[in-house]
Amino acid sequence: MLILPGTIIQSTTLLKETIFEDTVILITSNDDNGAVGFIINQASSRNLNQLVEFAECKPFQLHNGGPVDEEHLFFIHSRADLIPNGELVKNNIYYGGNFTTVVSAINQQQITPSQLKIFIGYCGWDAGELEAEMEEGSWDLLDDVSVFDF
Repeated sequence: MLILPGTIIQSTTLLKETIFEDTVILITSNDDNGAVGFIINQASSRNLNQLVEFAECKPFQLHNGGPVDEEHLFFIHSRADLIPNGELVKNNIYYGGNFTTVVSAINQQQITPSQLKIFIGYCGWDAGELEAEMEEGSWDLLDDVSVFDF
């Protein structure tokens, strides 16, 4: 069973007492190299303007995206009309794009948390690993939810 981009998964009790306990993850890509996703239900204790390079930015909530590459920011959004170069994940949800435009849109209050999530880190799986975890019952599929509801 291939987990398609745009799928939202939720951890089960099999992941209790792990870093993934009580997590909801949006899968943004899954191919021969593996899968990538972001935890969408864990707000960070920091705002964007608390990072040195964005100190002049208006406050905007950051999220803990996952345990991989916690030195970089990643984002998803629903504003392709405002943020160029994003990659369509599914149903008007885009991954990435021009981050300078994102910062400008935040500062001009053109974008809201219901249209943008910025993550510190991401979740990654080797090819077939996520599917194996699904088969063993570590994750449940969530249907009819929006990534911005979390």
